[in-house]
Amino acid sequence: MVEIVSAGLIGLSLGAQYALLALGFTLIFGIIGVVNFAHGGFYLLGGYVAYACVSMAGLPYPVAVLAAALATAALGYLFELLLLERVIDDHLSTLILTLGFSLVITTGIVLVFGPDAPLFQFPVQGVVRFLGIIVPLANIIVFAICFAAIGVAYALIYRTNFGRSLRALSEDRAVAEALGIRARLMFPLAFALATGLAGMTGALVTPILSLTPHAGEPVLAASFLVVILGGLGSLGGATLAAFLVGMIEAYAAVYLGGSKGALMLFVLVLIVLLVRPTGLYGRTARGA
Repeated sequence: MVEIVSAGLIGLSLGAQYALLALGFTLIFGIIGVVNFAHGGFYLLGGYVAYACVSMAGLPYPVAVLAAALATAALGYLFELLLLERVIDDHLSTLILTLGFSLVITTGIVLVFGPDAPLFQFPVQGVVRFLGIIVPLANIIVFAICFAAIGVAYALIYRTNFGRSLRALSEDRAVAEALGIRARLMFPLAFALATGLAGMTGALVTPILSLTPHAGEPVLAASFLVVILGGLGSLGGATLAAFLVGMIEAYAAVYLGGSKGALMLFVLVLIVLLVRPTGLYGRTARGA
């Protein structure tokens, strides 16, 4: 019983991390219509920015996390405004451009920081013990921060004029622009929000897992898996799928082993897509 509860708590922590990543990934697809293959690169960059702030600049870790979120958001804004916007309606070009930008980020990190994994540890160590249940304190802190960030992101999207404008563009871009909503202004802001979330997640998670120049690749795969399971373009579906994937991964790691857990996830996705080809709460892109 204790083992079941402990694994479940770890699964919730993983789910919150995946949800924060998947929100940004599906936000870009749902509003802009772009499958962002650079999402893992922004996650990776967030981790290295936080590492540089802590280890080289001597900044407190919370400030480093904020700096990582702001830096990746700013880079995402410029990337969308200066490059992606030029080919925004060509899906193949956006795919190649985002994939290429991810390679640029990875290569730049290797040139600056080297190919080896730096020593970057979460500042809070230890575990929490309660009724025989043992949970790493770092996981609890990351879960709390990710959960709060998810709440802020939902409030921004569903409770502000900015969010209403984004959702209007996702439903019907032509009608939204006819009503005065400027897509060229909103798209870079949406991209900045998504990449900021990815960078923040990288700053929070890489000290617990690992920070290497290729840490963004499994993150991109996990994000893609989550948004396909939840339904491309559905924020609610991505959040639900993220926690489902986190729980499955945690229990599979305890009772089956990592490779069998990954197999279970792919089987689950295949079953869901057979029953619901658009995912749990999926819809098509940009009102198509």
